[in-house]
Amino acid sequence: MAAVDSFQFLYTEIARSCNSYFETLALVGAVYTASRAAVLLRDCCTLVRVHFLPRMMPSRRLAQRFGQWAVIYGASEAIAKAYAEELARQGINIIFVSQDNAAVRDAALSLSQSYGVETVIVEADFTLGQVAGKPVKDALRGKDVGFLVNCVDESLAFPQSLIEVSEQDLLDLVNRNVAAITLMTRLVLPGMVERSRGAVVNISSGACCQPLPGRVTLSASTGYLDHFSRALHLEYGCRGIYVQSLIPFQVASSGRPPSASSSSSPAAAAAHGWLVPKPEVYARHAISTLGISHRTTGYWPHTLQYGLMRCIPEWIWVPASRMLLSSS
Repeated sequence: MAAVDSFQFLYTEIARSCNSYFETLALVGAVYTASRAAVLLRDCCTLVRVHFLPRMMPSRRLAQRFGQWAVIYGASEAIAKAYAEELARQGINIIFVSQDNAAVRDAALSLSQSYGVETVIVEADFTLGQVAGKPVKDALRGKDVGFLVNCVDESLAFPQSLIEVSEQDLLDLVNRNVAAITLMTRLVLPGMVERSRGAVVNISSGACCQPLPGRVTLSASTGYLDHFSRALHLEYGCRGIYVQSLIPFQVASSGRPPSASSSSSPAAAAAHGWLVPKPEVYARHAISTLGISHRTTGYWPHTLQYGLMRCIPEWIWVPASRMLLSSS
């Protein structure tokens, strides 16, 4: 009777009866671990294929592959200017489309003098509707346009609740980041389809990866641009048009606020390092991924950041971002 009351005897009997369940759970755990290891290995291979191999093994010149001219919309942003410079470095002529010519005049002159390329500035105010498209069409006529680079405007990147933003600012932001970019793509795409080649690069922001309180409009507009790029690729990828969605995180830019996906400290805007590259460093890395990945951060440390954000559940991310916002 004493043996029956023994804990060791009871444990042995329970273990014997549950032995089959233990084996099943062990098998499930092994399968899950193997699947996660396979995903990690796949992500590592993708990281090397997208960000390192293209820089070690240069491919055919972009001008030969896509065309001799590039259209840059949103060049007042530092990333877009740096991207235009990288294209000009490879001998590609640049058409700047801007609402304010003064914002890109110096950049256009600098590219012409430094790299001997042609530069054209087109003033287009998309608040006027379809009328704004006429000067763009005139500038495109007769040119082998192989690139369209659209860059999101982060002028409302500082934390603000929706009701703190004026109605006019909201309309302007949606017009610049949604309507104008979509219309620009509509204007440039027919020529690319006719030539059966071309590249559309839409530069949004890491703000589209997770919802961000205080940056509702920026998160939504960058999310639109990202999904627009992916849908456009499905629609025109089979017709020789390469569509890429670039999702950068914080990029250093003196005098500009930091990207919405990162710290909101104004001092961070001028700082730079391996996680916060200078615009020219980011553009050099990003342009090497063109033709390699349809959706990428464009910079390998940012890809690590994106992978980390993807692992954080929304129920943890939202309160953490609110705490960060309140402490800034």
